[in-house]
Amino acid sequence: MSADDSKQSETFLFNADIAQLMSLIINTFYSNKEVFLRELISNASDALDKIRYESLTDKEALSSEPELKISLIPDKESNTLTIQDTGIGMTKNDMVNNLGTIAKSGTKAFMEAIQAGADVSMIGQFGVGFYSAYLVADKVTVISKHNDDTQHRWESEASGSFTVSDDSANPEQLTRGTKIVLHLKEDQREFLEEKRLEDLVTKHSQFIGFPISLYKTKEVEKEVEVEDEEADKDKDKEAGDDEDGDKPKIEEVDEDADAEPKKKTKTVKEVQHEWELLNKQKPIWTRKAEDVTKEEYVAFYKGLSNDWEEHLAVKHFSVEGHLEFKSILFTPKRAPMDQFEPKKKKNNIKLYVRRVFIMDNCEELIPEYLSFVKGVVDSEDLPLNISRESLQQNKILKVIRKNLVKKCIEMFNEIADNKDDYKKFYEAFSKNIKLGIHEDSNNRKKLADLLRYHSTKSGDETTSLKEYVERMKTGQKSIYYITGESKEAVENSPFLEKLKKKGFEVLYMTDPIDEYAVQQLKDYDDMKLVSATKEGLELEMTEEEKKAKEEEKATYEGLCKKIKEILGDKVEKVVLSDRVVSSPCVLVTGEFGWSANMERIMKAQALRDNSMTAFMVSKKTMEINPKHPIVKELRNKLEADASDKTVKDLVWLMFETSLLTSGFSLPDPTVFAGRIHKLIKLGLSIYDDDDGDDAGDDADADDDDLPPLEDEEASFLEEVD
Repeated sequence: MSADDSKQSETFLFNADIAQLMSLIINTFYSNKEVFLRELISNASDALDKIRYESLTDKEALSSEPELKISLIPDKESNTLTIQDTGIGMTKNDMVNNLGTIAKSGTKAFMEAIQAGADVSMIGQFGVGFYSAYLVADKVTVISKHNDDTQHRWESEASGSFTVSDDSANPEQLTRGTKIVLHLKEDQREFLEEKRLEDLVTKHSQFIGFPISLYKTKEVEKEVEVEDEEADKDKDKEAGDDEDGDKPKIEEVDEDADAEPKKKTKTVKEVQHEWELLNKQKPIWTRKAEDVTKEEYVAFYKGLSNDWEEHLAVKHFSVEGHLEFKSILFTPKRAPMDQFEPKKKKNNIKLYVRRVFIMDNCEELIPEYLSFVKGVVDSEDLPLNISRESLQQNKILKVIRKNLVKKCIEMFNEIADNKDDYKKFYEAFSKNIKLGIHEDSNNRKKLADLLRYHSTKSGDETTSLKEYVERMKTGQKSIYYITGESKEAVENSPFLEKLKKKGFEVLYMTDPIDEYAVQQLKDYDDMKLVSATKEGLELEMTEEEKKAKEEEKATYEGLCKKIKEILGDKVEKVVLSDRVVSSPCVLVTGEFGWSANMERIMKAQALRDNSMTAFMVSKKTMEINPKHPIVKELRNKLEADASDKTVKDLVWLMFETSLLTSGFSLPDPTVFAGRIHKLIKLGLSIYDDDDGDDAGDDADADDDDLPPLEDEEASFLEEVD
């Protein structure tokens, strides 16, 4: 700079808040210093947006520089990184006001947030992104040219003051725009590496609406002609070598003596410079869905997700009105390996604000049960680099979330139109849908349409709740289901006997998460969901059936009381059953407690809370079948001899057998095995008198309580066997 120029240099003090902010940035250690590049590129993009907007009303605005672009120039020799744009530029007053003397309203708020433990990456939210340059630089020079002013230079080493000078004498004149030169700290030279800059632009600024180019340096090998003097020197050297070595000289006869002698060349390394466009991938979400080809979606999805397969479905949409955002959502073909791992990423949606990448782990953007959905959301309304703290309170984000969930469910329904595709989808993500029913009360009914189950009438195929309702018998008022460990375990369950006989369809819910989902899904299409294994199963009866039941109730009242007396607190009550046909008895649980299957699931939890188990385990009701010969014979024996000890042993055997058939586990399998061994002995006509070796066997300890068995009693026990 000439002496005249230096005279025009003016020194200004930073505003107190800004000075404090810069001191904070310079003197505090931050691990993610890379955010500076995103902030400066974002500012450059804003400047380009402004000049483009101005050109809509002023045609001459772009005449000084029609090309709108952003350039990155690393210079290892001078240890500088330059970010240059052809945006609107700054006048001298803009420089003085915007870069130091007038504090932005967010300056103080940002410092308070930082001191409260917030992340430095949220600096852009407060409008002070420019100062992030001091994360990596100890001196910053800003050269800017506005259409309404000459070129000016702003410079500061963050020492509490900055200088602004007229730069019109500088031979390197900008046509229009701003050039920021960062004089990097010694330990920040990594930001001069071309690969590092490429990665940062790809990560944060890939979808900026203006071209971002990097000035690259590379060495190339090149053949150059050797000068005559150099060639002669080489010849003399060769001749000298020959004389020293006393080598015989061999002359080659050139057939074409008149031909022009070949010029000697040598290979030299030459440094070349070239511009490389970094943001080649255009933001396809800004285009209309009908203008994007399937191949473009596939390429975009693979780049976004690092998946080697193409997606199963895509939803491309935009929302306009009070709130504006664009989005593309993808459903993968496979579930991720870590789908329900506690430490996995909560979602796979990348959040952009005006095509600037903000974050890819925004938990408030989409519920956890949809964490497998991949995609991007680009908002026009969110503040740039919004903090995680304010995200939770942000109303805009809540509206975006609501729309994303709605569109995801629409996408899943579109997949359901293709049976084969939906089968793949359901195998991979059925647990997510059921988790959604458990967690998302607002969308529970819509998610219920996506459920698929095997049933007593579906065969090898699965059925939806909608199809179930369409097939319901006339007069059927409820949707019946049974929960269990597997399809094989539930399809022959005694709980289904009466329902099958009446022709009612029963859904098989064999996934552990079904137990949680069905607790929340109380009804579907105004039809109550009723468990076949719990109390509350009321089947329609004719007047004759009701009368017959009342008579049976009176007949078997004594047996019910006796069984309750024998079993004690193992059962809450003993009643006649409406749900079994060919089984002697079943154990049902309370309508609002755990089912047998849920009890099994909870007992298998490694970190279960035993106090919760004691609270939620439902009291069991024993339902006996009055039409079964075992139950009839028990009543007869009881009426013949109320003190018959055989009845007690048989009641316990019935109870323990029904525990197994009803899906419960035996509290003491050894006792049950002892009872079975007795039956085997009786079947083989083995009595304790003949089996002296087993006289002291604990399993047979109760045999002394049994009265001598007559022939009819023995045959009765064989029938039980």
